Parts: sequence; structure tokens; C-alpha cells
Amino acid sequence: MGVTSEQRFGEFVVVRRHEGQDHVAELVLDRPKAMNAVSTAMARAIADACAALAADQGVRATVLTSSHERAFCVGADLKERNSFTDAELVRQRPTARAAYTGVLELPMPVVAAVHGFALGGGFELALACDVIVADRTAVVGLPEVSVGVIPGGGGTQLLPRRVGAARAAELVFTARRVEAAEARELGLVDELVDAGRDREEALALGGRIAANSPVGLRAAKRALRLGQGLDLRAGLEVEDAAWRSVAFSGDRAEGVAAFNEKRKPSWPGE
Repeated sequence: MGVTSEQRFGEFVVVRRHEGQDHVAELVLDRPKAMNAVSTAMARAIADACAALAADQGVRATVLTSSHERAFCVGADLKERNSFTDAELVRQRPTARAAYTGVLELPMPVVAAVHGFALGGGFELALACDVIVADRTAVVGLPEVSVGVIPGGGGTQLLPRRVGAARAAELVFTARRVEAAEARELGLVDELVDAGRDREEALALGGRIAANSPVGLRAAKRALRLGQGLDLRAGLEVEDAAWRSVAFSGDRAEGVAAFNEKRKPSWPGE
């Protein structure tokens, strides 16, 4: 799959578009010398890239990948953290949070392609995505309590929403690493593929998602996210509001017309 365009954010993050997938963006973690450990500079670049993607109405799906052969992301840059004073750590916190929030709040569906180590903040970046595709080399976990902190990139909130409170507590409290097969069994990842195929399969999934209405995709994601944690009645109100936002859109008119005319839709995206 050829690269048709590439935009770099800082030194460590790249956004790519590929031939034949005009509406899929690949968000690449590209700090291979540190196994994508998230430094302050890398966190800032992730947030900047996400802001650009969120503003791009042409992006219908984003795929989060890694340029490192043996790791998705090993979490926070602990070497950098070790050099911080307490005051510097406090100042750095909003920058770190912005990276994880940037991925979490992307308005279009986001697929993570995970291989090798996805630990701590690295696994939290994956958890911030809507679907996680992992290959059989994947090792995931939230080991923060083993170094005296807690998951601070959304892990204590996102993991129980995936696997339930008790299972999340066991994983966080033990700080254990989970290999691919068990991760799939527990629901820590959603699809398990052969070694080396996570990126290819995730991009293919992104392509299948991006074939659908961009208006519908963003509204569906909004309903899914905002409805989490609400009681059923409140959740249905969230769904109704999202439905009303698309019911009179150009995409709905085109989708219905294309269905009746037995042709592929040409989405206006509005």
C-alpha cells in the first residue's frame, strides 16, 4: 500500500494517507530508539496530530500504529521522568494528559494496531481507541503500581469499561503483563491476528469503516461514548439526540437514494 501523503508532527509522530484509502488516516508513533516511550515532546506531538485529525472532515477513520518492530508503546518515558523535579512533573502533567485525551476525543472511529509491548501509557493509548487489533506477539498491561504511581492516561476508567471492575482491579493491582491469547480472552483486545499482521488488518478494518457515512460514523461514536455509564433511559435520550443530528443530513438522503438505486453511495459528508 503506497503512501500518498505524510505529515510529521514534531520528531516522533507521523500522519500518513495511503493509496486507495483517501478517508483513512494512519497515526504513527515514531520514536523507535525508545520503543515509543512517551516523552514530553512526543506527548505534545500526539496532541497536535490529534487536533489536526479532529479538524479534518475528510477523515472517516484513524488507525493508530507503531514504527517499532517489537513494541507498540512502552508507556511514559521514565528516564525523562526521573530527571524531573516535583515542580517540573506538575507542569508536565497537562501535556501528558492532552496526548491521551487527544486520542480519546477523536470524533471519528479509531482502530489501534498493537504488536509487541503495549504497557502502561502505551496500553492506555490503545484503550483510548474504539477497537484494538493485536497480533500474537502482543503483551499488554498497566504496571504503574510497580513503580509507585497509578495509570494516569485513562487506564483506571477505560479498562473497567472494557472488562468490568473486578477484572480491571486485578490487572491494575497485580501490575501483571498479559500475553496476546489471554488478552483476547479477557477482552483487553478485540481482534487477534497472526504475528506481523496487526497493522495490515487494522488498516483494512479502517477501510471498511471509512466506506460508511462520515456523518453517521461520527454520530454513532458520539452516542456510544456519551451513553456509557448512563442508565438505559438516559442513554436512549443520547441516542435520540444523535439520531436527530443525522436524520435530515445529506448523507442520510444519499444513503437512502443509493440503497434504492442499488448503487454505491457518494457521501456528501454533511
